[in-house]
Amino acid sequence: MNVSDAIKYKRAVRKFKDVPLPDDVVFAILNAGRRAQSAKNTQPWHFIAIRKKETLAEMARLGEWASHLAGAALAVAILTVDPAIRFSIMFDAGQAAAYMQLAAWELGVGSCLATIYQPEKARTLLGFPEDFYLNVAISFGYPLNEVVLTAPPVKGGRRSFADTVHWEHW
Repeated sequence: MNVSDAIKYKRAVRKFKDVPLPDDVVFAILNAGRRAQSAKNTQPWHFIAIRKKETLAEMARLGEWASHLAGAALAVAILTVDPAIRFSIMFDAGQAAAYMQLAAWELGVGSCLATIYQPEKARTLLGFPEDFYLNVAISFGYPLNEVVLTAPPVKGGRRSFADTVHWEHW
């Protein structure tokens, strides 16, 4: 699948088959995030790859709409340095997330972002250092409904180009 198709067809997947992801697929996803661009090449992230079902279930309780983490084959917690240092830290984390999700889509793996609303409980669960922050995790797995990987975009699902893009001024 080329990048344009991945962008066109990629959508959030929240229901997964109960099938583990092979190691090479997991490494490809994580490596895509590692290779993401960042402001001044600071790479202000670390990833915690989570495969244990018990940990995935606990992670699912740390966000109001994070229940999809429990059914995932893999979750990736994206840790950053203090986001208050500069705006671009969360932008950079978002790029790492997008790269991982696009790489996963190409490999037939669905994904969905989850906001972590209880970061201190996540710190206790995952054991990451005090100087790192966890705001988002991503669930990954083979979609329960494989049609989602190639289904055409839903009409009316996005604002039009004209309603989104403003040329030269508002």
